[in-house]
Amino acid sequence: MPLPDFLIAGVPKAGTTALHAALTGHPDLFLSPVKEPKFFLSDGPPPAVGGPGDVQTYQEHVWRQPDYEALFDRAPAGALRGEATPFYLYDLAAHGRIRKLVPDVKLILLLRDPVDRAHSNWTHLWVAGLEEKADFLEACRAEEQRKAAGWADFWHYVGLGLYGRQLQHLYRHFARDQVLLLRYRDLKDDPARTLDRVCSFLGVRTGVLSSIPKENVNRHFVEDNAVNRVLRGLLRTGGTVGHRFPVPLRLAARGPLLTLLHRRAGNRPVTTPAERAALLPHFADDIALLQDVTGERYDDWLSLDRHARAA
Repeated sequence: MPLPDFLIAGVPKAGTTALHAALTGHPDLFLSPVKEPKFFLSDGPPPAVGGPGDVQTYQEHVWRQPDYEALFDRAPAGALRGEATPFYLYDLAAHGRIRKLVPDVKLILLLRDPVDRAHSNWTHLWVAGLEEKADFLEACRAEEQRKAAGWADFWHYVGLGLYGRQLQHLYRHFARDQVLLLRYRDLKDDPARTLDRVCSFLGVRTGVLSSIPKENVNRHFVEDNAVNRVLRGLLRTGGTVGHRFPVPLRLAARGPLLTLLHRRAGNRPVTTPAERAALLPHFADDIALLQDVTGERYDDWLSLDRHARAA
């Protein structure tokens, strides 16, 4: 069956898109043309409700097995097949689904400082006009309420960064030699070496890939003012009801609103020391667990000094 030999399984906002794009340039690898098919996130159709934009995202899920297998039909003979869905690590139920269907699969994980990852996640949704909370910490405090309301995993700013418990569960289903752990910073600062590590892990030629595409980061500065609040409200409304309309109509309506929202360029906000100090207690125990589970050191993530940390 045309099923994947490897999965880029985590985590969101940690370079998975860049890694996927880079690996497509290797002649011995075939990456799914759909970057995030999300096949292993459900046993059937995805939910029909969620937060702003979630239902439209759910419509993109490739949840039928024949459709999933068809993603790999064009793989050249002998090429290893793979896909990237960065929520597979977080969704504990996905671990069992993957094990059942592709027990010998290799799993690639990119980990990022959990506070920085959460902030990048919030910024992504804020700039898209979907996040209503102008304050990052307030958005994090809303997480449990949003989970209870069935909002999708991408809204779980804190939960997505609890890698220790996620890896502990993953290792109950897969041998450690099936899992490659990387840091976001490794891919960003030393792409050639990191890509060689990935290729060596997969058992294909090294020295073929040396760079990753530049990150597709939105450089627009979105202030919290009266005009932008109206625009964000319209975008959230569209994200809630837009699935009822054809895609071309959705894009035609969304485009001008985003153009107005992004009318001002600026520096992408970074995590402040106060925000780190407030969030670190949520991650400290899990970072200790991560170190116990992996045998690797991540205690630099506990630093309040941004320049002293390795993201």
